[in-house]
Amino acid sequence: MEDFRRAYLRLCKEAGVEPQESVLVQLQEARAVAGGTRLDLNGQSLTVESCAVLGRTLQKDTLFTELVLSDCMLSEEGAKLFLNGLCSNTTVRALDLKGNNLRGAGAEALGKLLVRNKTLRRLVLEWNALGMWEEGFSIFCEGLASNGCLTQLDLRNNQINHQGAAELALALKRNSVLQELDLRWNNIGLLGGRSLLDALQQNRTLLQLEMAGNNIPSDILRAIEQSMEHNADRQSSLRESRSRTQVLSKEIQNLKEEKGRQFLSLMETIDKQREEMGRSSRNSSIRLGQLQEALHERKSAVNSLTAKLQMTEAALALSEQKVNNLGDLLTRLKLEKTELMDRQSREIKKLQEESVLREGKLLRETNSLSEKNHQLKNKLDESERRCKAQQDQIFELKQELTNSTAELKLRLAQAEERLDMEKRRSKQALEDMDSLRQKEVDHVNRHLEESERALQDRILKLEGQRIQLEEELSRVKAAMVTERAQAEEELGKVRTQVRLEEQQHLSSMEEKLRSTRQSRDEAQSHCAQQKQTIAELHARVGQQSIEMDALRRRIDELQQDLAGKEQEKMAEVTRVRVELQEQIGHLQAERTAQSGLKEKIAALEREMKALGASHREALLDKESEISSLLERLRMKEGEIQRMREDEAQRASFLQNAILTYVQGSPLGHYSPKK
Repeated sequence: MEDFRRAYLRLCKEAGVEPQESVLVQLQEARAVAGGTRLDLNGQSLTVESCAVLGRTLQKDTLFTELVLSDCMLSEEGAKLFLNGLCSNTTVRALDLKGNNLRGAGAEALGKLLVRNKTLRRLVLEWNALGMWEEGFSIFCEGLASNGCLTQLDLRNNQINHQGAAELALALKRNSVLQELDLRWNNIGLLGGRSLLDALQQNRTLLQLEMAGNNIPSDILRAIEQSMEHNADRQSSLRESRSRTQVLSKEIQNLKEEKGRQFLSLMETIDKQREEMGRSSRNSSIRLGQLQEALHERKSAVNSLTAKLQMTEAALALSEQKVNNLGDLLTRLKLEKTELMDRQSREIKKLQEESVLREGKLLRETNSLSEKNHQLKNKLDESERRCKAQQDQIFELKQELTNSTAELKLRLAQAEERLDMEKRRSKQALEDMDSLRQKEVDHVNRHLEESERALQDRILKLEGQRIQLEEELSRVKAAMVTERAQAEEELGKVRTQVRLEEQQHLSSMEEKLRSTRQSRDEAQSHCAQQKQTIAELHARVGQQSIEMDALRRRIDELQQDLAGKEQEKMAEVTRVRVELQEQIGHLQAERTAQSGLKEKIAALEREMKALGASHREALLDKESEISSLLERLRMKEGEIQRMREDEAQRASFLQNAILTYVQGSPLGHYSPKK
């Protein structure tokens, strides 16, 4: 604020103009009140020089968001300089120029401001004279048409006539941002009201239009109010549809993220299990290598201690039995491990298939619902357009009736004036005037009959159009049925495609299982080869047992050695058991994790069911809206019929009144003398 005050004083010095004290006082008050965002110069008379300085200071961005210059007695030149300075401002949101008697130059400057300024939201122009100069007001309307930020416009008491209203209507057809427009207490009239009503048929954003005090018929005001209500309904429906689509998209994204996380976790668990299998196979191969080394050491010991082998045969047999028992235990544990892995892989496959099926169902349901919503919206738009066309036709018929009645009244008034003139001139010309009067009455009667016939023809045409609309509604219903059948066929095709994809996925998984089985068979063959080598070693030991008869003397020493070796074997067996127990604990932990995944899947299924129920409720709501629209159409048709009957009664009343007037006129008294 202090920077703005300094800039104002500096520019006043450069221009050689004394700064106005009122402006400085208002700047001081604006700094103290409202945080310095509102500049109020209400009732302060501003000179051209001060307006120029203010415009130059406002060319740069300031802290002000609202400017109030109402009743400031701005001249055309001062307003032009001030508004030219505001064109490049990007902080002002509201501008009040009430009661400044702005005319042609002011309207042109306002039009340029609306074209160049991109931040102004509210503009108050009450109690001015913008409509007096058509050229300036047309420039203002062009600026309004090209503006993309203004939402509130106040044009009360601006002497706007029907031509200015036509310019405003053209601007409203191109403008897609303005929401509130106040045109009270102008001179718009019937033609201006019609042009604005035509513009509202294309404008979808204007929500509030005030038209009081403009000599506009009540039916046009009602039509304008109805269009405003339609725009408000459209805006509310658009907001609801946008919010629903946003919610659905967010839910779908969340589901996809959760599915991706679950898939990644499953892949991680599978990788961990594969790593554990590789580690176990490596450990078994290492143990086999250790056993082979131990056998080689034993062979060397047997070669060096051939005398001691006679007593060690029994000990070797016992050790072989223990080794066989340990091998059986290892094979059983391996089989149990493989069975557990197969079960886990099957459960994981089932979970993946179920998740894929559920995702496909959800996507299909969401796509079908979105398509149905689009179709329903299109049908609603078509029905609304047809209703509007019928309303326009009814409005035209009413206007034609009013025009015909006005013409009849004018002709009757002209006839009365002619009668008075003829009475004043002379009594001798009465007979001639009687004949002329009769001819005019006949002409009027013929014109009335022709207008009645034309109205009846138009009524018949409207009834034909109504019948055509009903036929089109039936066709639309049939098209809906066919579209539903097509949608069901497409669902069947999609299901077959999904089944084929599932079969392909199953075939790929079966190939992976075959590859794993082949690797297992290769490991088993390798183990069989190792067993054969062990058997060959045993045969060699049997051959050497013949040479062990001489070494029975050292049995005691060998027995002690064997006892130590047996203790080592028992320690190894206990260690193997501990490792097996640890692996069993890991498998149990994996089972608990799988149960948690199953619970998450059940929760997802519940959420999907809730979403399906909400979608069904939305469809039911749409169907109820369609039925209400059909009821409105029926009510409007009843109103049209009532209007027709009222118009026929009015025409009959007019005929009777004309006949009675003709019979009761002075010419009727003079006709018998003839």
